[in-house]
Amino acid sequence: MTVTVERGARAVGKGTIGKPSRRPRDSYALFLLPGALAFLAIIVLPFAMNTYVSFTDWQGVGSPTWSGLANYRELMDDSDFWASFRHSLFMVVAMAAVPTALGLVLAAALFDHVGKYFGPRIAAVLRACFYLPQVLPIAVAGIVWSWILAPDDGSLNALLKAVGLGSWQQDWLGDPNLALYSVMGVMVWVQLGFPLVVFMAGLQRVDPQLYEAAELDGAGWWRRFWHITLPQIRPEIYVVLTWCSIAALKVFGAVYVLTKGGPGGATNVPSYFSFTTFFEKTQVGYGAAISTVLTVIILALSLIGLKLQERTDA
Repeated sequence: MTVTVERGARAVGKGTIGKPSRRPRDSYALFLLPGALAFLAIIVLPFAMNTYVSFTDWQGVGSPTWSGLANYRELMDDSDFWASFRHSLFMVVAMAAVPTALGLVLAAALFDHVGKYFGPRIAAVLRACFYLPQVLPIAVAGIVWSWILAPDDGSLNALLKAVGLGSWQQDWLGDPNLALYSVMGVMVWVQLGFPLVVFMAGLQRVDPQLYEAAELDGAGWWRRFWHITLPQIRPEIYVVLTWCSIAALKVFGAVYVLTKGGPGGATNVPSYFSFTTFFEKTQVGYGAAISTVLTVIILALSLIGLKLQERTDA
């Protein structure tokens, strides 16, 4: 009886070992299906509808009238449209270039000095403080900064007066010559935490022996930062620049809360310009053309960032 059971077990084992389980290859696609459907419903379909509307003359009610490239030809001659894109370049500086540069230096300082001499907990607390503006809703942050920058009873003007610099008091958000720079300053404060966190994570994968060898050779902190830190975290730099530049091009909430594109269009950006054209002026086709051009620019920037990332990885 025992022999029969053992033979049967061997037969079963011989019949199963070495034969892969039959799992249909298409089963993996089922896990991608919900995301694909959501992408189609939330991204592809609205973009296709928006692109179609951009080729029409429509006030938002009734049936749209096909106008071809009329809206895009009008964009080419619209000074407000080009001014809004010039303001976007300033936003790229405030939300991508400046936070990336400051984030690199601060991340290296927290990692090399604060973490070593004061402990990792202090470095983590400071990192969280820098990242806090990223967590705050932009509406809340914008309202608080509008109180700080108020011309009459704002905290900034009150501070300047208290320290004897009353002549420096300004209408920070109401002066056309200062409003854009004031919004840029707020956005630097908002955006700084993201590069800082990414760069501190990247610094953890750098081999400490490289710093030790450079330090033994007499290299100071700045030379170690320039010749070791920057080359080692180059992929993170490309990711941060791409991500922050895209965020700068589509910035809307801060402009809406702080200035509403004013004064006199001094802080108008393409996303807010499209919003006002679409909803306030009810030029739906023209507003859709603005947002379509903005989307194409963001897609092109994303592809460039991906290509740079691939070259770095290679």
